[in-house]
Amino acid sequence: MPELPEVETIARDLRPCLTGARIAGVRVHRPDILHQTTPAAFARALRGRRIAVVTRRAKHLVLVLDDGARVVVQPRMTGSLCVTPTRIRDAYAVLELDLGDRGHLVYRDVRRLGVILLLTPRRWATYTARLGPEPLERAFTPATLARALSGRLAVKKAIMDQRRLAGVGNIYANEALWLAGIDPSRPAGGLGEDEVAALHRSIVGVLRRAVRGRGTTIRDYRTGTGQPGTFQGRLAVYGREGEPCLRCGHHLALTHAIDQRATYLCPWCQS
Repeated sequence: MPELPEVETIARDLRPCLTGARIAGVRVHRPDILHQTTPAAFARALRGRRIAVVTRRAKHLVLVLDDGARVVVQPRMTGSLCVTPTRIRDAYAVLELDLGDRGHLVYRDVRRLGVILLLTPRRWATYTARLGPEPLERAFTPATLARALSGRLAVKKAIMDQRRLAGVGNIYANEALWLAGIDPSRPAGGLGEDEVAALHRSIVGVLRRAVRGRGTTIRDYRTGTGQPGTFQGRLAVYGREGEPCLRCGHHLALTHAIDQRATYLCPWCQS
């Protein structure tokens, strides 16, 4: 699933093309991707509006329209967005926005696992308030992270909980915990001050590097220009079970016992 670096990359790629563009037409090819609205209502709300801001919140791409409404896209496993100069024939294109001389914004989703929401300013305020702090904002400090790491929930699950911390998913949780030398199964509330500080540095550091690498393509993710990311070649633990740890040389392990997700770790460095 695209995480913060992947969606940030898509937002940065699309921003020059979309900012200020007027939506001349809306085509919803697969209505099941729309949540809490209908294709007709969605089209009425968008047609004729300008895209004022292209941004990201957590794992969501957010298009802010000139009336304050938000189009919120969560690509999930197989969703991708790109701007094409003309209409395209693609069986997996589920939504197209005609942007006049700016081309066409196409949302493509092979398995249709993604979600598109249309939110009024009031509904957006409620929606975004449920999400945790953004780890790449200046306000995100070790103290902010410490407040998110309460209770006996495994620390890996805690930093992936979007209500506690926005944008971190399975890939970067594995990477950050390895960098910090912390066992992913440890209770979040049991970390000491130095460990929280180390985890804070690791989360921020790996996310920044992944953004510079334009995200991680394991299988389906594509940037806003249709290219794969490059950070997969720099992953330290994710997908490397059985290979030597880059820090101590012992074999990396894989377990699904923590949260039924693939957890990669070094049993020596993270004990």
